[in-house]
Amino acid sequence: MPDLPAPIRVALVDDQHLVRSGFGMLINSQPDLEVVAEAGNGIEAIQALAGTTADVVLMDVRMPGMDGIEATRRILEQAAAQPPGSRRADVKIVVLTTFDLDEYALAAIQAGASGFLLKDAPPEELLEAIRTVYRGDAVIAPSTTRRLLDHVAPLLRTQAPQKSEHAAAVERLTAREREVFQLIAQGQSNPEIAAGLFLSEATVKTHVGHILAKLGARDRVQVVVIAYETGVVAPGT
Repeated sequence: MPDLPAPIRVALVDDQHLVRSGFGMLINSQPDLEVVAEAGNGIEAIQALAGTTADVVLMDVRMPGMDGIEATRRILEQAAAQPPGSRRADVKIVVLTTFDLDEYALAAIQAGASGFLLKDAPPEELLEAIRTVYRGDAVIAPSTTRRLLDHVAPLLRTQAPQKSEHAAAVERLTAREREVFQLIAQGQSNPEIAAGLFLSEATVKTHVGHILAKLGARDRVQVVVIAYETGVVAPGT
């Protein structure tokens, strides 16, 4: 039999032990997922990830000591300092909360999180979120992302310190890349973009890679944020 691919390594960060236990049992029940670290707050998470390589971190927002937003920021700063090709450089973070509050979601995304989910999301949605973020090829819960960004778009455009830098980067996109950029910002997947533009999925993937590189974006969630910051996509479009 051929060797199975290594499972996706998941770290759980939540101040409630029962929550971590429940998520852990769910995740470890999947043949392609494995919990490799647990932590009860942001400080413990940073310490745990210093000694263990995780592909995806499920991060609670509200925790004592250091909250999930600051922990997300610090973990991703450390990841950015890793040498190219290092598995530690590719860690992705999905922020989990019981509070469906826009400011928490916005803070998480601005800190670099690749996804935002409520803790009461269906189990299959949580599992798919881990896989999707690991692949890096889709926006988590685009309806949530669009609702959030529609609400805070004016704030993003007026208070984004990188707005001029991002606007200059958007100007460097080719006409085709800009088309793909706008469709990503509308929450479309690669197959949907390919069908709409009559392109192959491989070609779309190439365009997406170029867009990420030109915009200096970690993933598609960051691309969506930049689209709203620069006014390329307006609320409700």
